[in-house]
This record gives sequence, structure tokens and C-alpha cells, in this order.
Amino acid sequence: MALHQGTLQIFENNVGVSDAVLLDPVTEDAFLDNLAARFNKQQIYTYIGNVVISVNPYEKLPLYTHAVIEEYRSRNIYELPPHIYAITDDAYRSMRDKNLDQCIIISGESGSGKTEASKVIMQYVAEVSGKGRDIDRVKEQLLQSNPVLEAFGNAKTTRNDNSSRFGKYMDIEFDFKGDPVGGVITNSQNQGERNFHIFYQMLQGLDPTALSELKLVPGVESYSFLNKSGCVDVDARDDVGDFQVVQNGMEIIGFSEEERNQVLQLLASILKLGNVQFEDRPNEDGTDGSDVVNIKEVEEVSQLLGCSLDILSSALNTRTVAVRGDMVKTDLNVADAMYARTALCKAIYSRMFSWLITRINDSIKVKENLANRTKVMGVLDIYGFEVLETNSFEQFIINYCNEKLQQIFIELTLKEEQEEYVKEGIEWIHVDYFNNSVICDLIEKNNQGILALLDEECLRPGNTSDSTFLEKMDTRCASHPHYESRKCKKNQSDKTLPHEAFRLRHYAGNVLYQVSGFLDKNNDLLFRDLSQAMYQCSHPLLKHLFPEGRPSEQSLKRPATTGSQFKVSVTELMKNLGSKNPNYIRCIKPNDFKKERDFDLEIVKHQVRYLGLMENVRVRRAGYAFRQVYPQFLFRYKMMAEETWPHWEGEPREGVKKILEAQGVSQEEYAFGKTKIFIRNPRLLFDMEERRRQRMQDLATLIRAQWLGWKHRTHYRKMKASQVVISSRFRGYFAKKCYQRTKRSTLIIQCYARGWKARVLLRELKLAKRKEEAATYIRKFYLGYKARVLLARLKHEKYLNDCATTIRKIYLGYKARKLLAAMKHEKRVLWANGVIHKYYRGWQVRRDVRPRFRRIAGPKISRFMVTALKRQYLLNLRKSLPSMSPISQDWPSPPNRLKPTSDELRKIFHGWRCAKYRGKLDELTKHKLKEKMVASNLFKDKKEIYPQSVPVPFKGDYAEMDSNQKWQKLYKSTQDAYVVFADTVNKVNRADGKMVSKLLVLSTQSLLVLDPKTLALKYRIPLALIQKISVSPYKDSLCVFHIHKENGEVASKKGDFVFSTSHLIEAVTKTQMVVQNSVGKPPEVQILPQVQAEFKSTSVEVNFKKGQGDNPVNGNLKLARKGNRLDVIET
Repeated sequence: MALHQGTLQIFENNVGVSDAVLLDPVTEDAFLDNLAARFNKQQIYTYIGNVVISVNPYEKLPLYTHAVIEEYRSRNIYELPPHIYAITDDAYRSMRDKNLDQCIIISGESGSGKTEASKVIMQYVAEVSGKGRDIDRVKEQLLQSNPVLEAFGNAKTTRNDNSSRFGKYMDIEFDFKGDPVGGVITNSQNQGERNFHIFYQMLQGLDPTALSELKLVPGVESYSFLNKSGCVDVDARDDVGDFQVVQNGMEIIGFSEEERNQVLQLLASILKLGNVQFEDRPNEDGTDGSDVVNIKEVEEVSQLLGCSLDILSSALNTRTVAVRGDMVKTDLNVADAMYARTALCKAIYSRMFSWLITRINDSIKVKENLANRTKVMGVLDIYGFEVLETNSFEQFIINYCNEKLQQIFIELTLKEEQEEYVKEGIEWIHVDYFNNSVICDLIEKNNQGILALLDEECLRPGNTSDSTFLEKMDTRCASHPHYESRKCKKNQSDKTLPHEAFRLRHYAGNVLYQVSGFLDKNNDLLFRDLSQAMYQCSHPLLKHLFPEGRPSEQSLKRPATTGSQFKVSVTELMKNLGSKNPNYIRCIKPNDFKKERDFDLEIVKHQVRYLGLMENVRVRRAGYAFRQVYPQFLFRYKMMAEETWPHWEGEPREGVKKILEAQGVSQEEYAFGKTKIFIRNPRLLFDMEERRRQRMQDLATLIRAQWLGWKHRTHYRKMKASQVVISSRFRGYFAKKCYQRTKRSTLIIQCYARGWKARVLLRELKLAKRKEEAATYIRKFYLGYKARVLLARLKHEKYLNDCATTIRKIYLGYKARKLLAAMKHEKRVLWANGVIHKYYRGWQVRRDVRPRFRRIAGPKISRFMVTALKRQYLLNLRKSLPSMSPISQDWPSPPNRLKPTSDELRKIFHGWRCAKYRGKLDELTKHKLKEKMVASNLFKDKKEIYPQSVPVPFKGDYAEMDSNQKWQKLYKSTQDAYVVFADTVNKVNRADGKMVSKLLVLSTQSLLVLDPKTLALKYRIPLALIQKISVSPYKDSLCVFHIHKENGEVASKKGDFVFSTSHLIEAVTKTQMVVQNSVGKPPEVQILPQVQAEFKSTSVEVNFKKGQGDNPVNGNLKLARKGNRLDVIET
């Protein structure tokens, strides 16, 4: 049935009663029958005054088109059939026109359609607000935030395919014209029974290449966090399409591609961590430890997060505990390791979700110039009341939040009703209703509520467990009428209550909570080792998500429990809602099976009772069932009295009084307020409507008769005037036709004549063009023939030249080979002749000498020859010793047999020569050479500018401090008399990287930084505080002095010092030697392209780079400070 055609009134074309306040009689059965009748005709919305009841149809209905939005735009809430658009438009116009902050509270069970209702509200606000590039951008960002938050915050449960597992409250901020200029999203998150949509969307929506980069494989069967639910695909959701919507939404909101990839890496890491398993490992001390079974999963997680495999695996199966000020590392057993793994996954996801909220708020926040001139309309979409087969801590805090919402609904509704009666001067009649504040106190009361008892049990020392928590509740809450437990006297015979559970009598019904897991879920502690491991990762988001992992910010303070955090967020939410004008949408699910057109009376009756809808109807009906402002009532019923029809010129109240008197209505049936008429009985309203309908029919008949007469008279007059016009027009038309025919014939003849002349000229031009083309074609062929003949001749000549060259090469090669063979033969003949001659001479010697010697004289002769050879070598060496210069490399060449001896003698001689040289030196020269030797050990082959410093002697006092009178006065007060090094340097400003000229003085006691003009002392750094000196391997002249942190030293509080000096090698060398002489231990000198420096209390990463800069500082360096990073670039 089409309900939105034209301007239908609330009592027309409706099934049942559109406003339950007008029910007669006001009973629960009549209320349910009315809802069922309207639901069966697809009329899912019903009013209770200005409260909208929405029954989830579980199907798509044509109620949310652009045409429907235009029907409800700027219309009174009761002018058209009930709709979410009507209450949204009323809130929007009240905010825009009356400058009243509004909030729309959507409540109901899980699966009742709250999330879809919030989408409808956002859609309507986007449609009816203004247009413009900035406005459209804000609206698009607000709309796109919904699918992003749904993907990361919603999951499928047994009762709902798209259940909110977090509470979302969005404040949309408008300017004075009613155009959206920004917004703020607040969340209160809660873990649910199944995982979130984004995991399934990511695995289905990413291509195989992207999945492999994330170390993932397609399908949820491979992941422990996803494959245990038994439900992968949801009929109502398209994971592939939804993933593209989420990616597009994040891009529109302002997430960069790098940020989106970082989020995917964290999601992949959570899935991989969920697959990590542990096995028992007995320790030598008898305790239980654990080892990772599938280390490959941990390795891939460490690659995704950019951390060390050893650090991550150690953090998963060990724990560092503070014992009396000492840090003790203990092994975790398998159960504790699994707990630590799951806690890490929860922490990563929870903190990433909070970061997403913050990131979205940064994108949609109001500009600073509008921050104090905006009006707000809030939309609250929060998880509904849950009663599952097994209810635990999650359901407990969800239902606590719903109790608070019900409380504020009752208070604000009754308050609004009472204020309206007082404002209009009508007597207020008290209505009894169930006040659920007793249940709220049972849960949240300080020191006595269940949440306080749970925190007390979590924080107290000693043996604590879920059982001790239950015993404490049984002791403290046994007398409370809404608390039930098996150990309470009043429930000892109730066998429906298990021993390890308790039952609360909520406003929505009784809920049985299993106490198992309450303490662990309330604590939800993340071990310090895991936080530190996450902070050490190179992943850009993790340092922001785990700030407590930073070593300098470690704290032994116990983090707040989950329950206390949730209580604070709920309190802030209630305070926010109480500051705005409330509008309510109460959502109802018709059945538990998500079936369309299935209205289960028992399920709906249960929801009607715990939502307090009948109390709301009775409050509205307490005094008067219907109320309306005088102008609207007068406009609707003015045809029912002769005095007010068709126009009433007096006061609207007097006109309304005339209408009621004309209809003979008793004064007991109505009352006059200051601005509204109040009608007590709905029957009177129905009777007025029936009389109005009859009167409208009479008026319609009269109007139709008058209209028909006017219509026929007007038609006759038009026909008579038309006959005159047609006659005059026809004569003019015929004359015009004759003239046009003559003119057309003349033009045709003229066209034919001009065409014949043009064709003759065209033929002549074409003939001339063909002749020119033929001549050109013939000339081309002739030139081509001549070119081909010339090319053939040149090719033949080249061929002949190549043949002659080849023949000459072959001939010369033949002659060369013949000559080479002759030379080789001659060489072999000469070699053979020499061999024969040597053999012959040896034979002659042996023949002549053999008779003179015994046969055993061979070895003696050999030893004699060797000794003679050594003696001859030593005598020759004495005559040819090299010079006494230590740098001389000359040395006589020895025989091969005596080469080791020669090398050893060379070393001995060089040592003796160096000792002789050193004996001639004075102490000052020795000290200078020692400084050069230390510089060589520090910088040789490590620093690019070291070779240029080798031939340059170290001067030390470049500023000539000994002759400076101001210095003479200064060192008497600082005891820094002896100056080792003094030079004008550039000190790098810690805040912005700019350089300031300073005088650097190194004495035997301290390092001083002075003003170069006045010699005023800026900093004095004792040598004992210099911990380390850092330089880069490049050509820059920058050095970093790392200072120990000590109380009382101003310089150490400032942090490390960065100087640029043209005598870098000398300054660092002398500093190291002076510190060693003073302290006994030299400071470490590190040469790295990247170092860490402490500026005040901030750790800054100093990066040295080679490059070129447009505005170099100090002639050859460019420095740039960006947050915790200082870039030093060579130019």
C-alpha cells in the first residue's frame, strides 16, 4: 500500500492507529494487536506521542527513497504517517530554528534494527541539509564513516547478522544555516562471541598477491580465530563488495594508502597470532614453561610488525615481574602463554579501533573558526539488550548500559511530559511505572555495587578467583530483591540456578550470568614484555598504540579495569545525553529467526514490557490523549463551524472554541492550554474526524459544482476567441505559403547555375593536378633508377676491395707463421746446445774430482755451501744497510732460501731504528705524535675527512685563550686554567636545527660553551658527564656529545650537545684523551650514519645523509628538525 502519496494525514489510509496514545481501550493486547496489524501491512512505524516504535521487517521496503524524503521535509511530525524521517526532521528543525541541541536515542534488543535506523537518520540529514563543495565533502565523510565502523566494530551473532559490538555515539555539528560542518564519534567497545566483519572481508576481498604480501592464504579455515564459529558466509552480506566499500570509504575520509596498508598488516598479524600454539616445557627448577610449536607463524608476524623474532617469541612465553625493586623474568606455562597471546591480539585490535575513531574524528572535526558557533544533533547507536544461552561478563556490561539508557528514557520522558503540562497550565496526574534505578544501583553503586565488588576482588592480594567473587556477592547482595544466587536463602531450592552463576532481574527480564571468566575479562592485563615488544617494532602505528612500552615511560601502576573504564564511559554518555533535547526510536524485533512477515506475539510482548512502552502510553494518556497547537487544530477543523469557515480573523484559541461549541462537545472532554488544545478521550477525536470527513464531502460537492460551471463558461469563451484567431492566422499563412514557394523556386534555379560553373572549374583543376602528379611520379622513378645503378657500382667496388684485403691478410699470416716456426726451431736448438754443454761440463768435473773425495763428502759440501751462502749474505747486508729514517722502505733483496731470515732481520732493524729516532725527540713532539696515533686509531678508514687532517699539525688553542684577559678572569672561578682545545664552533639548536656561533673550550677539568664575544659562560660540562661522542662517516663536520643525566647539572638536564667545527678530528681526539686522563676510562667514539640523541626529555634520531640542499647551513650542511627526527644533509 502506498502511504506516501501527496499530503496524507495521520488518520487517512492507515491500518490500525498510527499513534498508540489514541488507542481505546489502552491495554497491552490492544497495543500488540495494533502493532501486528500494521506490521502485516508493511507499516512498520508507530508513534507514542513523539516516540517512534520501529518493528524490524527483515526485508527491503520502498520507504527510504528520495521522493519519500521530500514528502517529509519541513513537515509537522503528525502530518504524514509515522516514519523515522518525521522525528529526524523534527529534531533537525528544532536544532536549526530553535538553537536547541538534539540527540536521537535508538534502543532495543540485538537484531531489532538499530544500526539500520541510524543509517536512515544519516541519509535523511545528508539529503535535507545544504549543498556546497565543503558541505558535500563533510556529508560524504560522515556517511562513509558508517561502513568503515561497521566493518571494524560489527559482527554476526546467532541473533543478528550485523550486531554492533561497540557503542557508537556521533555528534553531527551544524552551522547557523543548518549545514553540517563536522562531527565527533565516541565509542565504548566490547568484545563479542564472534569475530568482526573486516577479517572475512579482507580474506575475500584482497587478491592473492596482496594476501601473500600479508603472509595470508585465502579462506577462513586456516585461522583459529575464524574457523571455530561454524559460520563463514552470511546471506545478507557480500564480503567482497563490502571490502571495496570500506576501502573507498577510508580513502574518502582521508586515510592514505600507507595507513590503509598498515591497518591490513595489523589485521593479518592478529590472524597469524591466533594460530600460534604452545607446548609444555619442564624447567630445571621444577616450574612449568612453554615453547612455541609453530615458530613459522611468529616469524611471519615479526616480519609484518617489523620486530625481532627473538624479542616477540620471548615476550609470548616469558614475563618480567618487579620483585622488591628487582626485575625477575619467569617462564609462562601453556595456559598463561595462550592468555598472553589472546590479550595481545585483543589489545592490538582494541587500540587500533580507537585509533580509527580518532583518525576519523580528525578528518571530520569542525574547523577552528566555527568551533564556538555550531549546534549539535547526536545519534546514539549502541548494542542492544542481550540474553544468550551462556551469558558472561560481556553480556553483563552490555545489559548494564541498556539499564542506564532505560533509566534516562523514563526520567526524560516523564520530565518532558510533566514540563509540558506545567507549561500549558494543565494539572499533572501521577502515573505509576517501574523505576529501574534500583538495578542500576545494584550494579554501579560505589563500594557496594557488583562492579565495585569485582574491582575489589581483582585488586586485592591473595588467592582470588571467580568463586571468591561469587561468594562476596552472595554476602553483600543477598538481600537485594533483584539479585539471585543458589547460595542465597531465598533461592536455595531453585534448581534452575547453577552453583557457579548468579541471576539479575533486569527491566528486560531475568538474565543468568555464568561467573566463570569475570575476573580475567575485567583485568584483561597486557604483560609489560608484550607492550615493550610492540613499542620496539618498526611498524609506524605500534609506537602510537603502545606508548606504555617505551622504556622511559614505564610505570608500575596497575591499569584501570575493564568494568571501571566502561562505567566511566557510560556515565559520560548519560551526561552528554542529559544535556540535549532527547528524541526516541524504540526498535522491536518481531521474531528470533530473522524471518520476514513473521510476528511472534510472545517475543514482541516481552520487548514491549521491558521497553516500558505501555507506561509511556499511560503517561501520554494520563490527562489528555491528544494535544495540538491552536493554529494547526483550527486549520484542520475550521470547516466545521460557520464562524471559522473559510477564514477566521481572530485569535486561534477563540476559533477553536467556536468549533467545539458548534459541534456540541462537552467542556469535560477538553481543556485549553496556553498554546495547545488538549482532548481527553480518543473517541472524541475519532468523532471529530468522521464529522470533518462528512463536511469535506459536502464542501467537495459544492466546490465541484462551482468548478464545472466555471470550466464550461471558460471553454466557450476560449472556443469563440479561437475561431477569430484561426481565421486571421489562415489568411496570413496562405499568403506566406505562396511567397515561400516562389522564393524557393528562384533559389533552386540559382543553385543549379552556380553548381554547373563550379563543376566545370573543378574538372579543370583536377586535370592540372593529375598532370602535376604524373610528372612527379615519373621523376621519382628516374631518380630511383639512377640511385640503384650507383648503389650497385659502389657495392661491386667494395666487394673487390674486401677481396684484396682478405688475400693480403692470408699471405701476411702465412709469412708470419713461417717466420715464427723458424724462430722457435732456432730457440730449441740453442736450448739443446746449452743443456748438452752443461751436462758435459758436469761430467768433466765429476770425472776430475771423484778420485780426490770420499763418497760421504756430499752432505758436508752441501752444509759448507749453505754456511758460505749465509755468511756472504750477512756481509753483503752489512755493506748495504738502508738509511736510519723510520719511513724508509728500502731493503736489499735476499736469496729465496734466506727470505724468512731477511724478513725477521728487517723487523728487528726497523724497531731499533725507530727506538733510535724516538730517543732524539722531546716530550712535546712525542705528545703530538701520540695524538696523531689516537686519531688514526679512531678515524682511519672510517671518516672521509680524516686523510686531509693527517699532514696538518694539531694546534689546540685556536682562539688564543692564554692571552685573553676575559678568560683569565673566568678560569679563576671555574678552575679551568689549562686549555687543551679552544675554537669557535656552531652549536645546533635542539628545537629547530638552526646553528648559533659559540666558543668551545676544552680544559683538563671540563668542557665549556662560551659566548664568542663576551666570553659569558653558557654551559660547563664536567668531563665525567661525557658518556659518548658520535660522528658520521661522511664529510660533514658535525659531532654529538652524549651527556650522563645527573640531578643538579643544568647541562645534563638540557640533554646532548651537537657542534659543528672545522677541526672535528682534533676536537674529538683531544676530548677522548683528556676524559681518559681525568676519569680513567675513555668515552666511546661511534661513527655511524644514524645515532640517537637526548634533547631535554625527548629522544631524537639524528640521520646523516649525502645530498644537495638549496639553502645549506654553515656552508656545507643542511639541518631539518621534524618531530623526533633531525636530518643532517651534506651539500
